[in-house]
Amino acid sequence: MTNSDRKRVVVTGLGAITPIGNTLTAYWDGLLSGQNGIGPITLFDASRHECRIAGEVKGFDPHAYMDRKEAKRMDRFAQFGVSASKQAIADAQFVINDLNAEQVGVLIGTGIGGLKVLEDQQEINLTKGPDRCSPFMIPMMIANMAAGLTAIHTGAKGPNSCSVTACAAGSNAIGDAFRLVQNGYAQAMICGGTEAAVTSLSVAGFAACKAMSTRNDDPAHASRPFDKSRDGFVLGEGSGILILEELEHALARGARIYAEIVGYGATCDAYHITSPVPGGEGAARAISLALKDANLTPDQVSYINAHGTSTPANDSTETAAMKKVLGDHAYKITVSSTKSMTGHLLGGSGGIEAVAAVMAVANDRVPPTINLENPDPDCDLDYVPHHSREQIVNVALSNSFGFGGHNVTLAFKKYR
Repeated sequence: MTNSDRKRVVVTGLGAITPIGNTLTAYWDGLLSGQNGIGPITLFDASRHECRIAGEVKGFDPHAYMDRKEAKRMDRFAQFGVSASKQAIADAQFVINDLNAEQVGVLIGTGIGGLKVLEDQQEINLTKGPDRCSPFMIPMMIANMAAGLTAIHTGAKGPNSCSVTACAAGSNAIGDAFRLVQNGYAQAMICGGTEAAVTSLSVAGFAACKAMSTRNDDPAHASRPFDKSRDGFVLGEGSGILILEELEHALARGARIYAEIVGYGATCDAYHITSPVPGGEGAARAISLALKDANLTPDQVSYINAHGTSTPANDSTETAAMKKVLGDHAYKITVSSTKSMTGHLLGGSGGIEAVAAVMAVANDRVPPTINLENPDPDCDLDYVPHHSREQIVNVALSNSFGFGGHNVTLAFKKYR
């Protein structure tokens, strides 16, 4: 298919379940106000753990989106994904029926899937015996189930899949969904990421990697991307979902359009299981490919929602990658890491951060990077410290990078 044959794709609906708000409005307001979503872990007894803080989703009621029997048979990551998807569909005022169901697909990424169910069932297996394990263990645990259950709950019968590319999973899902609509394989896609990995085993594993912050006595300031004193990421949970729709279909039904998705770049470092390649070569290629795909030049970029994990290796490497691609223009744009407020949602991060990038385009507001008090000398761009900023955002990029060397950049621009 030539570029001239490709369909234009727009964002018509958004949903968000996050540590700073369980609706799109609450999440966006929380970002703009610099709200901190990090606190002591309450989902399990973390007293023996080296890291005892996380960005937990608070006050979430799955029964607002499904009945009790259905909720009981879902892991928390799937509850988040289904709920955020239903929010996004309602926000888009999109009706799925017998006439269009086969043209509506679902692609929801996750880094880990139903880890809590796996932990709980293994404990039962060891203490009570294998015959006491739940018959729902496997369908609750497997990573594709957020996508599968979203289809069951919405009636979407089109392409359905799940990307599992660590912390790039949500962005890969959005990019792959973009390609499906762009190339005519679907009229609309429900896509994004979800994660609920604030569990004892998960926190223990990441702590063993020496990847997490241990600022347990000061959780409000623990996630501090680009700051000289950053000491690791803070685990978060939640889901961010977008409705991507073929432009003519959206216009025909009078849909409200937030932004147009115009570019998708995906690469691999092929370097190390956890560390980014020095200099950010792989990330730079992803950014370059997204711009090329979108037919954009570096000087057209207004804002980048950075991966910005608050780890020593990521933040300086990502900064180097942005400067490598954008050149002097890198110093003229705004960059922020919303992980400073939400923590790192792993496979869910690309979902909520794409939502933030789209909202920045739609509202000409850039969320801040909180806790940036002493910038690392290697991190010398405009990271919008402490307070959100009003500015024209014609083009926004969203970066996501994952263990295994996965790099993804998405490009959104104002619909005209």
